[in-house]
Amino acid sequence: MATDEAVIAKGRDRRRSQPYPMMRRKRRIWKRRSIQRRIRILAVLFVVALAMAGLLALARGGKPPVDPTQALRRATAALEAGNYHSAHDQARQAADAAPRSRTAQMMLARTSLLLGEGVTADAALDRALADGVPLNETLAARAEARLIQDDLAGAQDAVDRMPAERDAAMARIAAQVEAAEDDSGFGGAALRQELQRLADLYPKDARIWTDLGRSRFGAGDMEGASRASARAAGLAPADPDALTLQGEVLRARYGLAAGLPWFQAALARDAYHLRALLQYAATLGDLGRASEALAATRSALVSQPGNPEAFYLQAVIAARAGRYALAQQLLQLTGGTLRMRPGVAMLEGAVAYAQGRPQRAVRAWTRLVTMQPMNVVARQLLAAAQIGAGDRPAALATLRPILARTDAAGYAIRLGIVADPDAAAALSDRAALARRGDAAIFRSDRAVIDLKIGAKDAPTDPTYALGLIRGLASQGDRAGAIRVAQSLVVASPGAPAAQLAYGDILATAGRNAEALRPYAKAADLTFDEPTMLRLVDSYQRTGRARDAAVSLGLYLSQNPQSVPARRLLAQWQMAAGRWDDAIETLEGLRAQLGLRDIALLHDLAVAYVGAGDGVVARRYAAAAYRLAPMNAAVADAYGQALAADGAPDAARQLFDKALALAPGDPTILAHRAAL
Repeated sequence: MATDEAVIAKGRDRRRSQPYPMMRRKRRIWKRRSIQRRIRILAVLFVVALAMAGLLALARGGKPPVDPTQALRRATAALEAGNYHSAHDQARQAADAAPRSRTAQMMLARTSLLLGEGVTADAALDRALADGVPLNETLAARAEARLIQDDLAGAQDAVDRMPAERDAAMARIAAQVEAAEDDSGFGGAALRQELQRLADLYPKDARIWTDLGRSRFGAGDMEGASRASARAAGLAPADPDALTLQGEVLRARYGLAAGLPWFQAALARDAYHLRALLQYAATLGDLGRASEALAATRSALVSQPGNPEAFYLQAVIAARAGRYALAQQLLQLTGGTLRMRPGVAMLEGAVAYAQGRPQRAVRAWTRLVTMQPMNVVARQLLAAAQIGAGDRPAALATLRPILARTDAAGYAIRLGIVADPDAAAALSDRAALARRGDAAIFRSDRAVIDLKIGAKDAPTDPTYALGLIRGLASQGDRAGAIRVAQSLVVASPGAPAAQLAYGDILATAGRNAEALRPYAKAADLTFDEPTMLRLVDSYQRTGRARDAAVSLGLYLSQNPQSVPARRLLAQWQMAAGRWDDAIETLEGLRAQLGLRDIALLHDLAVAYVGAGDGVVARRYAAAAYRLAPMNAAVADAYGQALAADGAPDAARQLFDKALALAPGDPTILAHRAAL
């Protein structure tokens, strides 16, 4: 019994120490899984450690070694293909891999100059000299590197070290340095003469032809620029610099679309060529292709971070889209480096005015009028901002040269009414007539004798001669003005400004048939908006309506966003009774200009009347009437719209008011009689 109790007690104790017999197996399973989990964690950590070690190895230069010989071959091939950025990258790799290689350092210097990196080129030239490159082989590159950095003293020092017998590269950069140091104002003319001499001496040097073309282009010599740019592009068809210049010249001569293929060809060679990207973006923006233009500016900022031209173009795109705050921020990113450019001043003022900051707009547009005192649009904008800022006397002073002209626009007259309440009655009568005289010549502030001295010192510079022509014409000496204009055309036959000046003075003298020839010549040199408008007007005055239509159509094919050209097209469509076409053209203008343009609203009302849609015509006419209730033409258009919409009594009242404002007007009388 005792023995049985002992056995039972022993079993009880065993059960107490192991209350759950299945736990032993579960603990073994848990231990096995824990070990497996630890093994997996260790494996993951090992892989991560290997990856980190690989990254550290790469960071410490674990890349495959660069073969400098192969890198130089690739750099040479890229340079020959016109891919400056790729050539520069390969040259840098070669120079890093073989820092004592004279060939690599000279290639790095050369490609750096092509990208405008003067500091990098300077450093590469220092290393090349230290490794035994002869001094003479570095002087042309050294002078160009210093010139890029605006170090004229350093550039001149390099030129002074050049031998008497210079090669094409030395002579080219020496001419540029000399022109840069010329403070007389005639350095550009001297540079063009020297580059022409060098082009004759080295007729197969594409860079000399490119420099000559750009110099002539900047001086307004379109004929000379065309010859030089075509020669450069022919000698170096893979050079993006030459291709870009050709695009700029052709765009100026024939219109926006003409330049696009050349910019695209330059970018096909080097996708990050800065000048090509900027010109491409500007052209796309003016053509209304904003998204493509924005993409080009972003590439330009990749090519040169912080480039002010790219930020300016982005600001233009933002302003056109109505995003004025963004445009203001982008203008600030230019750092003020472009503030003395007329287009930048115009944009700054427009953005400030749109944001309700007239004082800031006044500062920007004052700068613009100072740069372009005869710019009528700029004066009107400045006057509007001055009125908004509460400075009416200043606004009147700004408007006075415009109001003194018989061709003053209605907008300028309305501004004058606000600026000068004492003259409001007379100006209101003038605005109500809605009649404009022929374009007049701005009177010069300088004495004719001073203008003659300036023109004598620079006989081939259109700027001085134009001032003298204007001064003589404004004093009534048209014969003298014509003689000066003829001399200017002889001295600068390839300058559109000279041809336009000659045509203008002939036109103001009533010799419209004679004015056609210089206008046509100017259009052949530069078919821009002012030239097109002069040519079309001259064709119309001489009864050549078909030629006028062809000229306008050609211009619109290249510049489809031109507001004056589309206005003129709409007027012709209305005159021909093509009401649906006119409506399409005018509605496109309305989408661009908004509902504050009185002339546009007037034309829309008349076009819809012609198309038989009185309801829409009445809306546009009412909008125009709210803006200009004392304008006879607007009252007449409102009367037509009311008549078309089935309101004859109201239409009769409007016609009577229009006749009171413009007594005896045959057009209004005809509309009244028809009613």
